[in-house]
Amino acid sequence: MESVDLTNRTRPLDSPIGGEAGWRWDHSYAALPEAFYQRIAPRLPADPSLVLLNAPLAEVLGLDPAVLSEPAGVAALSGGVVPPGVDPIAQAYAGHQFGSFTMLGDGRAVLLGEHLAPDGHRVDIQLKGAGRTAFARGGDGLAALGPMLREYLVSEAMHGLGIPTTRSLAVLRTDDPVQRETQLDGAVLVRVASSHLRVGTFEYAARFVGPDAVKTLADYALQRHFPDLHDSATPYRDLFVGVMQRQAGLVAKWMGVGFVHGVMNTDNVAIGGETIDYGPCAFLDAYHPSTVFSSIDTVGRYAFGNQPVITQWNLARFAEALLPLLAETPDEAVAWAQDRLGDFAAVYREAWLGVMRPKLGLFNAEDSDEGLIQDFLSLLADERADFTNRFRALADGLEDEPGEPDGYSAWRQRWRERLSRQPQPDVEARQRILAHCPAFIPRNLKVEQALTTGCEGDLSLLRRMLEVLGRPYDGHPGHEDLQQPAPSDAPPYRTFCGT
Repeated sequence: MESVDLTNRTRPLDSPIGGEAGWRWDHSYAALPEAFYQRIAPRLPADPSLVLLNAPLAEVLGLDPAVLSEPAGVAALSGGVVPPGVDPIAQAYAGHQFGSFTMLGDGRAVLLGEHLAPDGHRVDIQLKGAGRTAFARGGDGLAALGPMLREYLVSEAMHGLGIPTTRSLAVLRTDDPVQRETQLDGAVLVRVASSHLRVGTFEYAARFVGPDAVKTLADYALQRHFPDLHDSATPYRDLFVGVMQRQAGLVAKWMGVGFVHGVMNTDNVAIGGETIDYGPCAFLDAYHPSTVFSSIDTVGRYAFGNQPVITQWNLARFAEALLPLLAETPDEAVAWAQDRLGDFAAVYREAWLGVMRPKLGLFNAEDSDEGLIQDFLSLLADERADFTNRFRALADGLEDEPGEPDGYSAWRQRWRERLSRQPQPDVEARQRILAHCPAFIPRNLKVEQALTTGCEGDLSLLRRMLEVLGRPYDGHPGHEDLQQPAPSDAPPYRTFCGT
């Protein structure tokens, strides 16, 4: 199998839709062997209308929001029109779902192609809810409005928090009825990603296509996500290490803001290092490492505190798929992969400390920092304290606070002593805390309220949340209600996949 050259491949879309909106399409993934995808046009949606358009993202991509909002632009965004020069496909992949291997693929998503932004950045443009494909596995291929609004809101919040993520360009409502527990309004989400290459894509190639296909896919991943490794003497080993480092860094950032992904299957591990799939995700209010929100995670496999361990497990599946490329013999490949996986704990620990130290106002590193951080988290867990607000309060919490639970005073004394051993004054430590401890996250009950009212046609709360969450480290006077956790007597929060 031949590799795909990504240089000088972009071409403008020769039509009024593309010429005016600014689309610059390419189809490098569709140039891979056809075993990796199915060519298919998006389903014709019923009477699509624009609900949300991400104008700032459109402008970053070199697209004109005004043109995208016009009828021709809405038709293209919804999949109702496939403009000339676009070569839509559904991608094939497999994955371990809750530990069990299965064949998967884009069952309700269609990749229109890749767009080249003005800065040269190549991104996938994918439509979710675009109809059944060969990989639908009995599903209807549709998406409901509520879950698509959730992905738009939470992915943009993650972007505001500085966490690598797929993003949402638009949500469109359709008149297609979607039958779940009840009948819901249909929708299409336009997702933007650095790519949709997954660990599960490599698992699919290894299990169903063969070693040559794994090499072709690895070469493509190197070109697309790790071009600096082009001249490496050991590119496939370096690819594994690069993906491991990105995943360790990504999950460390999740842990720093209390994000619970909820469905960390290998098909949701993006090679490019972005957060992908916002089905059953949620954020911590009360802190505890055993927290689970997803209704289908009945044993806590993807609990908040398990996320680093599951990341290592998923990387082991990636290593298995790459084994033929890692060494001359299987034994050598397995030994090398085991050694690298053994490095994960140290790689993750370094990334996590890099996230957590600034949240305590620390500028330098000491060996005792990990214990200081873990002891603070233990206090939060014992109290079931609000994760976000408690960290943010450290900016004004150098002094003991009346009525604090036992343990905080002694911890605060250790923290003050630690701050005194760095050259920066307390005012700079405070600024560092405020810059790394968000004032706002997507509070779960507010998210549900925004989705409910949004599906009813009232987008005011959702738009207000998007505005605040776009700058979550700022104070935003007048929006204090968005900082409040769920009441202590609220029932346990549960999330659902939306499929």
